[in-house]
Amino acid sequence: MQVLFYDYIETPIGSLMLAGDGANLVELGFPAGKGARRHHPGWVFKPEIFAAARGQLVEYFAGQRRVFTIPIAPQGTEFQLRVWGALVSIPYGETLSYGELARQIGKPSASRAVGAANGRNPIPIIIPCHRVIGASGRLVGFGGGLGVKQKLLALEQEAIAPTLFEQD
Repeated sequence: MQVLFYDYIETPIGSLMLAGDGANLVELGFPAGKGARRHHPGWVFKPEIFAAARGQLVEYFAGQRRVFTIPIAPQGTEFQLRVWGALVSIPYGETLSYGELARQIGKPSASRAVGAANGRNPIPIIIPCHRVIGASGRLVGFGGGLGVKQKLLALEQEAIAPTLFEQD
């Protein structure tokens, strides 16, 4: 069995768990909600290997990073990996419906399956499943809770919005 390393980072949405194999980030866990994750017995606390991930997350929450470049290795089925690959292509600050995402991957009748794959995303934020919304435009289904999803989307919108009162 593969040894995993872990660390926790404090963010504006709470403490996030980072887990990796030493080369890649394999999990990111929320502090609460159905996507809450904690380290497992046998995992090794090794914060130094998460310096790049920690730095990029700090930049993201400061509105300074739009694309993550750390190596990731999510584990899932072929379909899940396809959905997660498509999630990464959703531009920062934009949203897409489950149906639109299903069409994008060539499975127009699979919006429910896309939703299920989205819900199993092991590396949220970095694989931006928070950018997927319901067909009506409503926020639905998010492992960290809808309040966290709303905060992430608001953070991105705020970072891309032009400053209304810029001074010369």
